[in-house]
Amino acid sequence: MTVVVTGASQGIGRAIAEAFAARDNAHLALVARTDAKLEAVAAACRERGGTPLVVPTDVTDDAAVAAMADTVHDAWGPPDVLVNNAGAFTYAPLGELTLEGFRDQIDVNLTGAFAVTTAFLPAMRERGTGHLFFMGSVASLMAYPGNAGYCAAKHGLRGLARVVRAETKDEGLRVTTVLPGATDTPTWAGADLPSERLMAPEDVAQAVVDAAHLSDRTVLEELLLRPQEGDV
Repeated sequence: MTVVVTGASQGIGRAIAEAFAARDNAHLALVARTDAKLEAVAAACRERGGTPLVVPTDVTDDAAVAAMADTVHDAWGPPDVLVNNAGAFTYAPLGELTLEGFRDQIDVNLTGAFAVTTAFLPAMRERGTGHLFFMGSVASLMAYPGNAGYCAAKHGLRGLARVVRAETKDEGLRVTTVLPGATDTPTWAGADLPSERLMAPEDVAQAVVDAAHLSDRTVLEELLLRPQEGDV
């Protein structure tokens, strides 16, 4: 199994890469901006039986995304699983959110996922198999004050995933939108919350891997996960 994970250097992305390494001894293309962090994830994946390929890439750089996809295709061909997980969160109420800041949130969380998807999708469609995951959020479903850019991007990502699903469901591809609530990742660093109040990234990763292992007759279209005590 070949798996591409963007945003693989930490948090949910790292947990997903490690989970596929452990369960499937997967070939793993690890994609994020920071090479040093990716190398640490690669070492962890090797320990779990995976074969990692570190491909430092900024998903907002179109040329870099195209080069990353070429690297993966040259090494292993089209991926069996593509996890669009790269993202960023910046808190800013409407009175403080600049146009540039809004565009940055859209670029990282939404346009980057579109760029990565379209870089791999033609070969996956030609082969007639593959599973695409889009890492949304409960912010894909709800309004969070102070998060206009992030909410708009994550709502858009859910819409993008639905269109990819509608256009490829007769071609053998599966599409899943993952909608996690608050998860114990660097995004929540410094928050005045006990770790027990947040979900473990390993739990989100387990759900993704399980969804990927359903039979070809079934697709989990949307996967909503929340902390046991509800949203924070």
